[in-house]
Amino acid sequence: MDLIQNASPRHEDTAPSMPAPALAPASRRTSGRTLAVAAAMAAGLLLSGCGGGAAAPGADQAPAADPAAGAGASGSINICGGKDASGIYKGTAEAFTKANGKVTAKYTEIGATTDEMRTQAVQRLEGKSAECDLFLTDVIWTSEFASQGWILDQTELVEANKDRLIPSTVETAKYEDKYWASPFFTNAGLIYYQKDKVAKPDTWQQLYAEAAGAPGNSFVYQGKQYEGLTVNFLEMLYSAGGEVLDDQGEVSIDSPETREVLDFMVKGLKDGSADRAVLTYNEDAGRLAYESGNFGYQRNWPHVNRLLNATPLAGTFGVAPLPAWEGGKASGVLGGWNLAISAHSTNQAGAVAFIDFATTPEWQKHVAMDFSQAPVNEAAYSDPDVLAKMPFATELLASVKNAKPRPISPVYPQISQAIYKNVYAVLSGTATTEDAVKTMAEEITAAKASF
Repeated sequence: MDLIQNASPRHEDTAPSMPAPALAPASRRTSGRTLAVAAAMAAGLLLSGCGGGAAAPGADQAPAADPAAGAGASGSINICGGKDASGIYKGTAEAFTKANGKVTAKYTEIGATTDEMRTQAVQRLEGKSAECDLFLTDVIWTSEFASQGWILDQTELVEANKDRLIPSTVETAKYEDKYWASPFFTNAGLIYYQKDKVAKPDTWQQLYAEAAGAPGNSFVYQGKQYEGLTVNFLEMLYSAGGEVLDDQGEVSIDSPETREVLDFMVKGLKDGSADRAVLTYNEDAGRLAYESGNFGYQRNWPHVNRLLNATPLAGTFGVAPLPAWEGGKASGVLGGWNLAISAHSTNQAGAVAFIDFATTPEWQKHVAMDFSQAPVNEAAYSDPDVLAKMPFATELLASVKNAKPRPISPVYPQISQAIYKNVYAVLSGTATTEDAVKTMAEEITAAKASF
């Protein structure tokens, strides 16, 4: 993988793709929070005369990063994250060190997969380790890490840099009206289409109609029972005007829009718009199927563009933003990685300086040109040098700007499991739409109540 090598395409297939226990957030361990807090307070009183410390504060008590601190930073910082296959993490650390002159940055891999990385990050944060000053955080981790008091409140820092960031990417760092990380690079889905078979789609309804027009026109998407199915479903649900949680955080997935989208997806499997094999596809399986030349459309991530251009399909396909729902508007689901400052960092000023550098318009051009990742700075997408390396940048920007975060909750992994499990049940024919919607809503409500 090149573009978004270590972002959404990877975590869609590894992190939340298994049942929730493999990715249960720390919040599940603190479902008896009242008792835990009381116990911690009692322990704190007992230990206060013995040098003991209190429990880590939650989001409401987390210290804030000082946006002015970076100007006077010195010393060294350590950025921790997953496998750096594209070289972007180490490359950014080296470029920052060279440009800054006062702060030395290094990158440390703490996991080969997103799941492993999250486990390692949680162990360090729960143990109050000072090893890592900054963590690369998946956009779906924000609520969990913030709610546990593990990372600094970056509201003032994000506000100071907001004019250089695409608004939709900033929303991935938000929890309880504060920002807890700074966007580093982003990701959003795209539609690949065979130009000699089908037209560039404006709506999902048009795409499905053209996909059903001939056996070789059908649509490939990620329908396996994992996080990728949650994303594919939410892309349609959001564009149809539906939500999982409303503005007050209440469960709102039991809606006419949810039923309409599920019925639409089922009909697509029945009339040949999509082959039933999609129920076994993740990103790579879908891509390989599309490379056979036997399909008209594919929904996948931007990294697929480069891979397709290394096959006989090179020059035969177009790239389009995700389509709108008929009568509505286009809306995707954001992926990507953010930079969070550890609450236990011993050089928070150096961490601020690194974030300031990594989010500059100039460096964001390199994010695209040198590492084939999707910038969080809008100006980069129209830069001639970027367009030379990423000719579909305009389409990618449209998808990013129209995209929204996944449901913001410390129990997101359980919410996602409730979605993909019940959506899959409908698509595979083991549950009715009505039963699945009711069950989905009940399971999401129970997940929220567990925190």
